[in-house]
Amino acid sequence: MLEFMLASLVTILPDFLIRRYTQGKRWGKEITFFTMWYELRWGVTACMLLTVTLITLIFYYHPSTTNVSPFFRTVSMLPEGGGRVNEVFIENGELVQAGDPLFSLTETTQLAAVAIAKGRIAEIEAAFAVAHSQIAAAQGTVEQAHGALNQARNELRMKRELKQKGAGMVSRQEIQRLEHSISARLGTLHAAQANEKAAHAQLTTVLPSQQSSAEAALGQAEVEFNKTTIYAGVTGRVEQFTLRPGDYINPFLRPAGILVPTETVESGRHMVQAGFNQLTSPVIKVGTLAEITCLTKPFTIIPMVVTHVQDVIAAGQVRPSDRLLDIQDRARPGTLAVWMEPLYQGGLEGVTPGSKCIANAYTNNHELIAFGELGTLEFLYFHMVDAIGIVHAIILRIQTLILPVKILVFSGH
Repeated sequence: MLEFMLASLVTILPDFLIRRYTQGKRWGKEITFFTMWYELRWGVTACMLLTVTLITLIFYYHPSTTNVSPFFRTVSMLPEGGGRVNEVFIENGELVQAGDPLFSLTETTQLAAVAIAKGRIAEIEAAFAVAHSQIAAAQGTVEQAHGALNQARNELRMKRELKQKGAGMVSRQEIQRLEHSISARLGTLHAAQANEKAAHAQLTTVLPSQQSSAEAALGQAEVEFNKTTIYAGVTGRVEQFTLRPGDYINPFLRPAGILVPTETVESGRHMVQAGFNQLTSPVIKVGTLAEITCLTKPFTIIPMVVTHVQDVIAAGQVRPSDRLLDIQDRARPGTLAVWMEPLYQGGLEGVTPGSKCIANAYTNNHELIAFGELGTLEFLYFHMVDAIGIVHAIILRIQTLILPVKILVFSGH
């Protein structure tokens, strides 16, 4: 309607004035509702064409959308494993800080695992003491075997010396018996040395590896025990939290509640997301100025700036499945996703995350015009494009004024 009124000022109104004051035709006589089309046909036709052209230019170079909202991220409060709730530390609607405990699960199994792991470590520590005693005993056995072997060797040497001197008291069988005794005692020494090496290996290799395994098992048991207490990963407000002691919770079937972050970029308090028509893709760029108005902050225009334009349209995404994609199933066109931030600090204060908003984006050709390399027609055209942006700004302000009335009075909500 506003575009039609503006177009009529340069089409229908001059046509009427010419026919009224130049041709002498009077309203209600020659010009009536029945003869209006014929008498004002040139002005009406020009007005319709100019209105359509004006609307096309406005909505192309200064696009608008009602698909705007400050989206926010939610974090599900889930344990890593299922269990029965033992204690609850928070209430619904409470503001929690990152690292605060939320609730705990029954830890009987985890406590038993920790006790078993600690008992295993105590057993290994006792085994270290036994291994030290075994090494001492093995060393004594080796020394004893060395002494017996040396004694047998000395006795054999003395017997051989006596036999060489011609003493008849030493027989050949006696010498052979001593030689066999030396061989037996040498074997005993080797066995004692092998036992000593085995005791050293038990102390330096086997038991340390067993101790490391036991400590790792204790660490794992303590990790599982710590998992029974669930902590907040981010600072936020607790919503939809009805968990009570005795409830059974499962990470796949039943979350405990939702944590809405309050200090992150995705909290809905620092930016808004908008979905514009695909035709606006050549126009909307990073740095494009915009304005929004939201239901949760009525009668307020918030200046914005485009900070990111998604380079793909969600309607075209394809996921592997057991069915071939039929294009007609994607007949509904997607929108161009745009991220916008307030032009001034604190611009979104008072706007509730998730609220419904309306947005206008405005093309700015000032730098192109100031560059000075445009022709006359291009210069006038881009000046006109920038000038008609005020029409869309007026429309947004009219929407801002009538939106609460439209919702509260005419929709009945």
